[in-house]
Amino acid sequence: MQVPVTVYSEMTPNPSTMKFVANKYLLGTGDSVEFNSLEEAKGYSPLAEELFRLPFVNGVFIASNFVTITKTDNLSWDFITMELREFVKNWIADGKDVLIQMPPKIAAPTSNEQKPVKVFEPSEYDQAIRDLLDEYVAPAVANDGGAIEFRGFEDGIVTVLLRGSCAGCPSSTATLKGGIENLLKQYLPEVKAVVAENE
Repeated sequence: MQVPVTVYSEMTPNPSTMKFVANKYLLGTGDSVEFNSLEEAKGYSPLAEELFRLPFVNGVFIASNFVTITKTDNLSWDFITMELREFVKNWIADGKDVLIQMPPKIAAPTSNEQKPVKVFEPSEYDQAIRDLLDEYVAPAVANDGGAIEFRGFEDGIVTVLLRGSCAGCPSSTATLKGGIENLLKQYLPEVKAVVAENE
């Protein structure tokens, strides 16, 4: 028997993103993918490809059981939430592919202005930091329609990557500085600060 698919929409702290939560898993636990253009989604996520064909979709982030959609600024959510919710719901109900393969982890820089992605030397604190982020931070960030990825630890500074609705969200810097930094400092006195690679 097929379980009816339900999808509800949820505001995120980022006014330009909306989280669409399904009652079934779209990706494996801990997996997430983010696409910022139709070109990026091609060959990886048929769902994201179709969403980008809508003129008001600016970004698509997919994690465990939700899709976070970033819209263009020229339209209010009031006009498009219903349509997007139905679209995501029907896509899942029809059993269409959400993701056919994971995109490569480190995206090649698309422009010359982008600074090269820093490579961090592994440190003895990496696992402890990862565990703290996974246990305390990731669920809260996922609640807000985003994801956090540990990038490295060097000279007392933890570098993370914010994705989904957390990237460019007005409150993400506050979350980083207040919540995450305080949490890590509490458990690991070696941590002096937390910075986002993409801020």
